[in-house]
Parts: sequence; structure tokens; C-alpha cells
Amino acid sequence: MNNYPHPLGAERRRGPFRAGERVQLTDTKNRKYTVMLTKDGYFQSQRGSFRHSELIGKEEGTVLDTDSGHRLLALRPLINDYVLSMPRGATVVYPKDAGQIVQQADVFPGAHVVEAGLGSGALALSLLSAIGMDGHLTSVERRAEFAEIAQANVESWFGPQLPPWDVVLGDLDDVLASMDEGSIDTVVLDMLAPWENISSAAHALRSGGVIIGYVATTTQMSRFVEDLRASECFTEPESSETMVRTWHLDGLSVRPDHRMVAHTGFLVVARRIGRDSAPLVPTKRPAPAAHSQPLAWESDDFKERTISEKKLRKVRRDVARRADTELSGTSLAGNHSVAMQAKLDAESQARLAARKQQADN
Repeated sequence: MNNYPHPLGAERRRGPFRAGERVQLTDTKNRKYTVMLTKDGYFQSQRGSFRHSELIGKEEGTVLDTDSGHRLLALRPLINDYVLSMPRGATVVYPKDAGQIVQQADVFPGAHVVEAGLGSGALALSLLSAIGMDGHLTSVERRAEFAEIAQANVESWFGPQLPPWDVVLGDLDDVLASMDEGSIDTVVLDMLAPWENISSAAHALRSGGVIIGYVATTTQMSRFVEDLRASECFTEPESSETMVRTWHLDGLSVRPDHRMVAHTGFLVVARRIGRDSAPLVPTKRPAPAAHSQPLAWESDDFKERTISEKKLRKVRRDVARRADTELSGTSLAGNHSVAMQAKLDAESQARLAARKQQADN
């Protein structure tokens, strides 16, 4: 067994290729193959074959020729490549989202983080890299088989020595409730119903700590945001979606690729307010039909602009004149205009009479 002294696996990513490590091969058509090097191993594909011993001991970035004359580039896989190729029991958090989670949640070296929904361990890889040896990650998973796969994936990436990491089988509420109040910097919720754990997350998070939810649908996002607001323990939530589009580059032919990694999930981020403080109330008007309970509809709900009486009278005259023009084909005022003016005059007289009567009373 190889001995890698660095706990974060840095030594595994340097030096010549060794037996027992993962290598990514890329052919001239940019097709990638991930193989585990062994002393007696043999690689075979449509692009030819070679013995693993031909690659062991060579430096990273070596280009080798197969027995059929094709060329293959050998590199160690990056974490992005590893996440998408590793065995998975549950759907992985894509690298583009994992990077945003680490950034938006401010997962710093030495942070104490709780992750709910370990899955296949994809997000745990990024979180462990961010917290380093001085931090601590607690990953909560309900299914033992998922936890087993995730632990194997993480150990395969970092090596036998791992950063401080506890994998707990059970319910997130129970885990958070057992922690000291205000002892956690970040809570990451990658689960179906993150709103069910808001109160327990508020207990464990320090003031200023971050709660971040990763959800797949707009209905989940809406429910989570509304329940965060209702808890009165967090700042106004912010939501986002990350899309990555690669580009085709071939001389002067520069255009977006036809395929892209588009929607994978939504991120909702909020911060724990002080325990003796009340949240700020947003002053912006609610969006149309934004209320969860049926309320009386008002013009503000539709963001309707109020129109002055003067403006209304002008518009009514214009439509009457347009009707006359459509009938006569001229710009002269006709019966519609005369009738409209008489109607407007009568309404004006009625308003004046009403004001006079109100003043007399």
C-alpha cells in the first residue's frame, strides 16, 4: 500500500505515476478514459492498447503511443473529473454548484460545518478541502449504503488520512439539537425538505453563521425561502442558479458549444441574526400574487400605475376621435367626439355639484 503522509492528499497529486492511483487518458477526439493503474494492468480501447507498466514511473502529462499508433495524454484527474466519474449511490452535487456553495457559504479554513445529505460524497470533497485540518465537517445521512459509498469515495481522493470528518447516520434534527448552541459556522442542506430543519439549524448556528440550501425545484425553493422568513431567525434569503456554458474554439470559428450544463439546482442562502435581534423587514412591495394565503386583491399587488383624471379624459377623447376618423376617413370631429365631449362636460358638472354640496354640509 502506498504511504501518503500529507493528510489532504497533496503528495498523491505530485510526482511520477504510481501503481494504485487513478489516471485520466484523453485521446485526439477529447474522449476521456479513467483507469486505475496496476503493475500487471492492460488498457484496451478503440484507440489502441498499452500495458500500465509503460505509464508507471512516467511524469504527469506524458503522451504515449498505443499499439495501433494512436496517441493518448495521461493526466491525474482533477476533482471535477473525479466527482463526475466516481461511483455514486445518489445523484452528486455538480462541481459548478459545489464551488458556489463553498464560496457563498464562506466555508473557510478551520470552519465547523454540518452537511445534511451526504449522498455520494461529492460535496463533502469540496467542503473538506475548504475547511482543512483545523476545521471539522459533520455529514448526516439517513441511508447507510449511501454513507458507505461516500466514505469510500472521499478516502479514495484524500488517501487514508482524512481531515476531521464525522459521518453520522440518523436524523438531522437530532444531530443539530445535540450540538452546543451557536457552535456551528455553516449548515448545508442538500435534501428534499430543508424547511423541516430550520429551527434546529438556528439553534446550532452561531450569530452570523450561514444556512444554505440546495434544492432542485422552484416549489422547494419558494417553500424554503418563506419558512426562513417566517422563522425570524435569519436575514432575507438570497437565491441563485449557476449555469456553465463552454465554447467551441477553432481558429476564427468561435461560438458557444451546442451542449451545456444548465439547470442542476437552486441555492438559497441566509445568515443567522443575533439571538436578541429581530430581522429587518423588507420595504419593497411584494410581487403580484406572492402571498401564501388568499388575500383581497389590490392595485398594489398588480403594480398598477394610478392614472390621473386628466389623463383619463384625454384618452377618452382620443378614442372617440379615432372612431370618427375610422368612419369618415378625415381628421374632423364627428358624432363620437361630440357625444364624448358632452359626456365629459356632464361628468365635470356633476363633480362640481358634488363638491359644492359637500362644502355646504
